[in-house]
Amino acid sequence: MNQKININNLVRANIKALKPYSSARDEFKGTADVFLDANENPFGDLNRYPDTQQKEIKDKLSAIKKVATDQIFIGNGSDEVIDLAFRIFCEPGKDKVLTFTPTYGMYNVSANINNIEVIEQPLINDFQINLNQLQPYLDFEDVKIIFICSPNNPTGNSLNPDDIEYILENFNGIVIVDEAYIDFSAQASFIKNIDKYDNLIVSQTFSKAWGLAGVRVGVAYASQAIITLYNRVKPPYNVSTLNQEAVLKSLNNLEEVTQNIETILEERTKLKEALSKLAIVKKIYPTDANFLLVEVEDANKTYQYLIEQKVIIRNRNTQVKNCIRITVGTPEENNTLIETLKLV
Repeated sequence: MNQKININNLVRANIKALKPYSSARDEFKGTADVFLDANENPFGDLNRYPDTQQKEIKDKLSAIKKVATDQIFIGNGSDEVIDLAFRIFCEPGKDKVLTFTPTYGMYNVSANINNIEVIEQPLINDFQINLNQLQPYLDFEDVKIIFICSPNNPTGNSLNPDDIEYILENFNGIVIVDEAYIDFSAQASFIKNIDKYDNLIVSQTFSKAWGLAGVRVGVAYASQAIITLYNRVKPPYNVSTLNQEAVLKSLNNLEEVTQNIETILEERTKLKEALSKLAIVKKIYPTDANFLLVEVEDANKTYQYLIEQKVIIRNRNTQVKNCIRITVGTPEENNTLIETLKLV
């Protein structure tokens, strides 16, 4: 059983030896009246480089999530959280990662970019992990990372937390729990376990519940040792001043964010009820996300029809047979979708 993992043993040799770039803003920490250290243009409103460590955001998140600031990494979207994990822990052309399919496609894309082989383990029985089939891979030394998307995309369901904990306790590599949709779920976040499991990284995002997809800011919560590695490898100014300001504005307006989440959950229930009454709908899968995976008579035909009516959903037929994925929109958008589908 995995009690304590020495993270340093999992890190690529070149990353251990890496001397990170030291920016002007890293070398000076404090307040001053004149800055002549970073070769910035002295004129303009956005002439200064952004905070390299996003301190204000981390302070806010620390209070909200009850996590120490040195256990928080702020990335250029969750995609940076994923990509840096490959760069830190996986030797190109040698190491492997494991995913549970169907799942978020960016794991594969990022793996391919980094020349890392992906082992795909199919989900079973309402899209849950098959621990029996997984067991042999837990002991593979060249499997460095296991990705677990919960709530899962595109299926919408949360994975069994006991299964996730079993993997954390029995796998000697890194486990990334991707919680992009956790704010729409009644299930507790795995952030509460980052002090318990040294090999756990919890990924979240401001793109979904926070309504900031255009801002591209993701977050990783993990042990101090892992976050130190992330900060060593990341570009010095990975999150712009404008993006940091947008996140801070949202963090200072929790009441509106909470209300929007409640509205989406209410609309999710209404949308599910309305879809269930349509003749073309065969099954609606359980969801803990802000979308519904829906089996229809002919996913390709339904998708094309909706495009012609200028209503865009996602065709997931290649991942789950004859399924479409529908994001929960505004009440008006959801009504338009339903009325359009009635005419199929």
